[in-house]
Amino acid sequence: MSLLPQETLQQLISLHGYWAIALVVGLESMGIPLPGETMLVLAAIYAAGDPTLNIWLVIFSATIGSIMGDNAGYWIGHRYAYGAVLRYGHHLGLSQSRIKIGQYLFRKHGGKAVFFGRFIALLRILAAFLAGVNRMPWRDFLVANAAGAVLWASSFGVGGYYFGKLVFQLHGALAGLVFAVALAAFFAVGYLVRRYEHRLTDAAERALPGPLQSPSRPY
Repeated sequence: MSLLPQETLQQLISLHGYWAIALVVGLESMGIPLPGETMLVLAAIYAAGDPTLNIWLVIFSATIGSIMGDNAGYWIGHRYAYGAVLRYGHHLGLSQSRIKIGQYLFRKHGGKAVFFGRFIALLRILAAFLAGVNRMPWRDFLVANAAGAVLWASSFGVGGYYFGKLVFQLHGALAGLVFAVALAAFFAVGYLVRRYEHRLTDAAERALPGPLQSPSRPY
């Protein structure tokens, strides 16, 4: 569950603009389960109808926040491992099964998890941290992370912007229909993500049986 409701995100965008976007995205990338992707999409939609928000600065803010947050998460994982997460992560929605999924995917796919982790909610929180824990070379991490951040921010930013343009151009029932379809798609994607997460949980449990332990060697 997100720590920030949508109404709070809207207020942050209105009051603090680009700084709020970079901050929320950055904190999510560090490992705090904040709705960074929702923040980016909301800001992009607002940019479609608010002349005070520039879509390219929205994308730039999300990209910088993502890269800085991920690097902070990497060094936290590298320096302090994840003992505290194993002990207290359940308070933030990071159960052992979810941490196992992230670790399983990272061990199996390495740098791909860092790049594509930008597009998966669970890995967006854990990938940088696990890269540090598993001693992934920092330069390799930085390249994969920066490339993923640019692609993620650009695709979701531009997508949200043009969706906002479409909605603002529509009126009455048609606009409501577009929102209804988008809402249905949101719930459908959420269902598929949850279903896939259960499969990943089973695969991770088979690959990493028993309680989690800090890795004893680099990957």
